[in-house]
Amino acid sequence: MNLENTKAQMRKGVLEFCILSLLSNKEAYASDLIQAMKESKLLVVEGTIYPLLTRLKNDGLLSYRWEESTGGPPRKYFKATPLGEKFLEELRITWDELVEAVGKATSP
Repeated sequence: MNLENTKAQMRKGVLEFCILSLLSNKEAYASDLIQAMKESKLLVVEGTIYPLLTRLKNDGLLSYRWEESTGGPPRKYFKATPLGEKFLEELRITWDELVEAVGKATSP
């Protein structure tokens, strides 16, 4: 059994929740999201975040806008939609229930 693979899968399982949480209060550029995740010790790479952002946008949970950049190509800024905010509320409830259940299952 590969411990690093198991840890990576656990992190991937919470990425959607984390991304929606970050985008519920403000809009952000993908590299800002990657940096915030790294600061939280959730290592995320572009190859993971861009498909996730696209899927969340296609599901109607995120919207985006383009902004011209002075130092390169235009940037796409993402923000949670009202549907995304509602979905996030449900994820928070589920997360709290999951934390409690795992705590009970793993306590001595």
